[in-house]
Amino acid sequence: MIRKIITINEDACNGCGLCAAACHEGAIGMVDGKARLLRDDYCDGLGDCLPACPTGAISFEEREAAAYDEEAVQRHKAAAAQPLPCGCPGSQSKRITHPRQEDAAAPASVESELSQWPVQIRLVPTEAPYFQGARLLVAADCTAFAYGDFHRRFIRGRVALIGCPKLDPVAYSEKLTEILKRNDIESVTVVRMEVPCCGGIVQAVRTALQASGKCIPWQVATVSTDGSLLEES
Repeated sequence: MIRKIITINEDACNGCGLCAAACHEGAIGMVDGKARLLRDDYCDGLGDCLPACPTGAISFEEREAAAYDEEAVQRHKAAAAQPLPCGCPGSQSKRITHPRQEDAAAPASVESELSQWPVQIRLVPTEAPYFQGARLLVAADCTAFAYGDFHRRFIRGRVALIGCPKLDPVAYSEKLTEILKRNDIESVTVVRMEVPCCGGIVQAVRTALQASGKCIPWQVATVSTDGSLLEES
């Protein structure tokens, strides 16, 4: 049958997961850091997800699609043992323990490596003296709490910007594009968590680099939820 159903522009999706949280039918899931319509018959066509999307990546289209199946939706919901409120593993609660040496000496006080203020992407100006010739760090909020050596490994010698693509209702790519255009940025390092929704901050930097028209070297580091540095690319 021809009916109204949502469509998701993956290029515009920042992976925040807000649409998955807004979809009461469970029709939207996060796949490889992007929102996806999981099944046509889960979508009721009411569009509760549209206003939740901060980048306007979701719209309606009319096409051949299976009819909305409420029974299938209920089975889908029942099959999820503990459905996550945002459709993302980033909200899964768990306890983390680390081995400790009982006779280890108390560590010396560690000084901050932060070299500028503010640090929130939403608050920093698009032009500032500290941006000139800077090695830019763009990090997801949680990374500094998860990775114990964050200041020494990532903040030292860099201008640090932080944000959360899931919780901030803004498109970081626009602000980052202006920063890259207006300043002489030497390199960009992105640090993200391993959870899928954190892919939004990588996508924002990728989009900004392309829109800036500059050839700036960049790399991505991934931190696990237990605080391990998984990979750098």
